[in-house]
Amino acid sequence: MPLRIYTVAGIGLVLLLGACAPSNSTAAPNPVAGGPPLATPAAQQSPAPDDGPFTIGSAATDTIGGYLPDGQTISPFDVTNPVVAWLDPALLAAIQNAARSAEAEGVDVAITSGWRTKGFQQRLFDDAVRTYGNVGTARQFVASPDTSQHVVGKAVDVGPVEADNWLIRNGSRFGLCQIYANEIWHFELAADENGGCPPLRPNAAG
Repeated sequence: MPLRIYTVAGIGLVLLLGACAPSNSTAAPNPVAGGPPLATPAAQQSPAPDDGPFTIGSAATDTIGGYLPDGQTISPFDVTNPVVAWLDPALLAAIQNAARSAEAEGVDVAITSGWRTKGFQQRLFDDAVRTYGNVGTARQFVASPDTSQHVVGKAVDVGPVEADNWLIRNGSRFGLCQIYANEIWHFELAADENGGCPPLRPNAAG
């Protein structure tokens, strides 16, 4: 997973390159010094029965939300961070259950990337276009904001490698599947009712 460096207000942000707040949220400090406050969910995002489908909200148009500093991972249980808190509730429950089982076998599961804003995903995609020279090739490694499952909170990137391999072997028990052959760290809630995962796609474009 290549690393890309962006600069916001003079501060270098190291972004992890890979394949929204509710309206009743409260403000929390932005991890970018001098940046606008990020919204923090008043509670773990479980929509009320009459709320309809899970939605992300206006923060999807933000430009920075969803990054983690270079080398930093986050626990699947740290719901104080939007990277985890704003995952789809079903995905969040699945990765937490998987992490508990992995821990019992001596494997620590950490999240390297989870929920992202559209703006953050656009930055990743634009950087991939610059790196690979054209949109077609870039799409093999980074999904556009309109297609990324990270933007809607339905994808999670996991590390370290031991955790990736554990989830590849065991994740389907929790509904979690590796989606792209070239991304062993990227998992979505994609298992069928029998615990079967769909065939691997070669990359984010295929």
